[in-house]
Amino acid sequence: MFPSFIFVGLAISIASGGQTLNTCNLAPKGSPYFPRNFSFGVATSAYQVEGGWNSDGKGPSIWDDFTHNNPHLIDDSSNGDISADSYHRFDQDLAALKELKVDHYRFSISWPRIFPNGDISSRNQKGIDYYNDVIDKLLLNGIEPMATMFHYDLPSEIQKIGGFANALIIEKFVIYATELFEQFGDRVKLWMTFNEPLIYCKSSFADARYPPQVDLSGVADYICVDNTIKAHAAAYQVYRSQFYDRQKGKIGIALDSYFYFPMPNETESVYRALQFNMGFLAHPIFHKSGDYPDIMLKEIESNSLREGRLTSRLPPLKGYWKNIVRHSADFFALNYYSSRYLRRAEKPKGMNPSWERDMDCDEIVDPSWMQAVGSWLHCVPEGLEGMLKFIRDEYDNIEVIITENGWSDKGTLEDDNRIQYIKSHLQAVLNAINDGSNISGYTYWSLIDNFEWKSGYSVKFGLYAVDLMSPKRERSPKKSAYYYKEVIKSRKIPNHINEFS
Repeated sequence: MFPSFIFVGLAISIASGGQTLNTCNLAPKGSPYFPRNFSFGVATSAYQVEGGWNSDGKGPSIWDDFTHNNPHLIDDSSNGDISADSYHRFDQDLAALKELKVDHYRFSISWPRIFPNGDISSRNQKGIDYYNDVIDKLLLNGIEPMATMFHYDLPSEIQKIGGFANALIIEKFVIYATELFEQFGDRVKLWMTFNEPLIYCKSSFADARYPPQVDLSGVADYICVDNTIKAHAAAYQVYRSQFYDRQKGKIGIALDSYFYFPMPNETESVYRALQFNMGFLAHPIFHKSGDYPDIMLKEIESNSLREGRLTSRLPPLKGYWKNIVRHSADFFALNYYSSRYLRRAEKPKGMNPSWERDMDCDEIVDPSWMQAVGSWLHCVPEGLEGMLKFIRDEYDNIEVIITENGWSDKGTLEDDNRIQYIKSHLQAVLNAINDGSNISGYTYWSLIDNFEWKSGYSVKFGLYAVDLMSPKRERSPKKSAYYYKEVIKSRKIPNHINEFS
């Protein structure tokens, strides 16, 4: 028996060839208004917008090293040395936030700006002062700060001892998180420990696309996930035992996944894929089992033994760790962008071993789906509604904050496709709320155009354009900024997009 969310896709299936989903459009269900206390926001991350890569004592991160040493691996040979220069020009970001009238702003804190060598021995007061200034200005203007502790930019000195492939990262992260609680926790009430661990673990330790460019698939990426989830849980325990009574904040971890719709007779495969993706980290934290999904543990152990190993490449959580990982989050932070059709793989996938081969599924894109700049991103709002129902049914309807959702293009100010994407995905959120899902906030990615990792500045996600050719890095609102502003003001989804300019 599989959860009812699986059959969201089946209801719109056709007789042959799988399902047909509406292209970037979604019919409303129930009330047209968001709840009065629903929070709208926008997001950025430190490396992507701050610049100031070596300003005021900041140490190097692995992304500084990677972009400086390998410009040929970035689509436009760029880096984040200056980017939107938010380290020096946060007031311009603040002006945009005030213009939108957002309820919250999600930003990340640069670990090497706080601890240049990754350790408290290098504590940098000027870095602390910068984030104090950001937080104070947000609160002064009635904007809730939502802080992420780690968004890919690991201090280089920690990578020298193995980074997330070394269990010492747990202790290092707890010391860093404790410093953040002590410095900012009196004012920051919404925390996320890590952003998208499955992405950085796979990209950094399986296929070497991201720094530190380790290609030990099916092994190092699983070690990275295991160490990440333990570091998250250990930091959560410190907060609950030492800070919660006086600070009363909430802690989450930002998780991402495609949603999946089944090809004919593939319902069980969809559940399998969701557990290998979202469930990999969500299941230990939010499910009563306190461990990785059973389907993963069994499959990976079986494959490991078949490979001649004595133990599984993904051991179950046990004893102390199982107890502290379970329920180590106060809300579910969801990053959702797109979806795929799914079927069991017709032939072995990926390297042996690898996460892809362990999952053993084929992901399929419908060519009719509206596509952004970049082959991975298509507009499939039904997937967001399905994912929210999955979380509701699988994890006891825990509170959800959507912490990223966005659309990429080449940077046009007349960005009607972005508006259509926002409109349809907000409708998915509202439909899920009207269907009983416990969703308290939505965060668009991103406030401004920024450095998009290996894509550099060749794709744009921002509601505001940034003039990278100008030393002042002026921000200019796009049509989508006006649309989103109207959503926030009216607490409903405007039906027409052409009137906003």
